[in-house]
Amino acid sequence: MDTNFYEQVYEVARLVPKGRVTSYGAIAKALGVANSSRMVGHAMAYAGQASPKVPAHRIVNSSGLLTGRFHFSPPSLMQELLEKEGITVVNDKIKNFKQVFWDPLQEL
Repeated sequence: MDTNFYEQVYEVARLVPKGRVTSYGAIAKALGVANSSRMVGHAMAYAGQASPKVPAHRIVNSSGLLTGRFHFSPPSLMQELLEKEGITVVNDKIKNFKQVFWDPLQEL
């Protein structure tokens, strides 16, 4: 486990504003490792152990699917947290994904 890479992932994830989401691939691109979205996903699986807290519910796949939901207990918690922030989720997918997408490259 590359804790330095994981911490870089978490730093970017912590920047995602409330009511917005980003993707594993967008975080990978922001870190200069565009082909490493799976590694970002792997890092996010351990985000619950990170301190300070990581808003892991705001990280989804490139289609807006809540693929990380199984790392939440219960899995419905990911959707509940997003909906509390005003994001609409239908069938485990974010509605209006392009409108709520946050691109870390535009912010870093």
